[in-house]
Amino acid sequence: MSNLITRPATATPADAIAGTQVAHDQRTTARPIDAIGGVAALPPVEPTAEPDAPPGAMSALQRWTLAAVCLATAILMLDIAVVNSALTSIAGSLDTGLTGVQWVVDAYTLALASVVLTAGSLADRFGRRRLFVAGTGLFTAASIACAAASSIEMLSASRAVQGIGAAVMFAVSLALLADAFPSERQRAGALAIYGATIGASFAIGPFVGGALTEGLSWRWIFLINVPIGLLCLAITVSRLRESRDPHPRRVDLPGQVFLTAGLFTLVLGLLRGNEQGWGSTSIVLLLGAAGASLAAFVAWELRAREPMFPLGMLRDPAFAGAQIAAFSISASLFAVFIYATLYLQQVLGLSPMEAGLFWVPATLVNLFAAGATASLVDRIGAGRLMAIGLALVATGLALMTGPGADASWEALLPASIIAMLGTGLFNPAVIAVALDVPQERSGLAAGINDTARQAGIAVGVAALGALIPASAGLGAADPTGFVDGLHDAYWVGAAVAATGAVASLALIRRKAA
Repeated sequence: MSNLITRPATATPADAIAGTQVAHDQRTTARPIDAIGGVAALPPVEPTAEPDAPPGAMSALQRWTLAAVCLATAILMLDIAVVNSALTSIAGSLDTGLTGVQWVVDAYTLALASVVLTAGSLADRFGRRRLFVAGTGLFTAASIACAAASSIEMLSASRAVQGIGAAVMFAVSLALLADAFPSERQRAGALAIYGATIGASFAIGPFVGGALTEGLSWRWIFLINVPIGLLCLAITVSRLRESRDPHPRRVDLPGQVFLTAGLFTLVLGLLRGNEQGWGSTSIVLLLGAAGASLAAFVAWELRAREPMFPLGMLRDPAFAGAQIAAFSISASLFAVFIYATLYLQQVLGLSPMEAGLFWVPATLVNLFAAGATASLVDRIGAGRLMAIGLALVATGLALMTGPGADASWEALLPASIIAMLGTGLFNPAVIAVALDVPQERSGLAAGINDTARQAGIAVGVAALGALIPASAGLGAADPTGFVDGLHDAYWVGAAVAATGAVASLALIRRKAA
């Protein structure tokens, strides 16, 4: 059997927090899986399984491919989920404030949002296994650098490198599965295991992060990635085979530069606004540069022969509505996680482990709701389900404004469960709409949805954090200012989620296929 096969199917799971796992490449025809592993069958491809595998059984290649992808997915999901529980400890250890810990989150999501579309094109051109090895190696090495960081600047830079590695891993993982599992039935089983890995990793992540931080050190939330990453690398190099697209798309380098510059300067301006003054020359220049870069990105994408983001796809109201909704849920609920966790630890006095345990019931509700409601998309309509989910998110965020500086964690728990129930209803529906495009563009559509989600988190963390006064940051003697700013962030987040709900109802009229 040849060691090199060609397959036009590079794919990517979206950000795990949002529960999206879909295909990513302009030629991919993969369908989505929900947050706990329910799948819709991918289209048939040319068989590539080992011929000596018994009917219905996995071949050795398939087992090793599934193992490598699930190991990679586990460390990616854990890395996303564990960080919030450790932010207070990181701030104390590296002597930083609110802006510093915001960058720990945003450096990662910015890099992921900026690179994930390009990573799929690179994998098609240079080989998916090769890029998977490069991404996993980069992520693992960056994890070591994160653990060794002696300053918040070093940690943030290492997190950005982690985000680049994660973007490559996200972009290639489903393509490896699609290649190794050519039949729909086998692939459905593999994707179910893959989805269960995502759900389990994200569900236990907050507790694992809290336990490692409290029992050992915050540095161990990054060191835990190293043995898993090395095992994944060993399996990939020794057991997986190469595949690539014989006719890959060109890499849109100008588009990549404009998008990265626009997102970076926007987030930087939002994060520094409170400290330097919103009317200061530096902030005005940063926000102006962000506007100019994003405008240049739009102008370039409109004229590029092979754009990374064909803006004409937004002429479809349903597709445009899905991107607005995906950005909305990320910029509201998922962006506010960082501040809610800081509230639990800084204001209510919970330990890192206790703060991690707080989120477990809500994440479990999210996972079970996603599995239970996936079958409702065709019956109720994707737009309605998305609107209901976002309305619940808005309701949960509004209810979070009730507990004050002297509240107990129990007062916040019902609101968190309501909000995460909303995400469970939302995710299967938005995935279905995002992939309800011509087959030759389903992968690109999924990648765009990934970008919208990650950009939403990055911009949301910065924008909502700007509502918390600089004088009320971490370690303030009086937590009232922090709590008041946090309540403002909750209200704005609720408004953003409600806007997404309205867009879902107004733009998504048809039922997803």
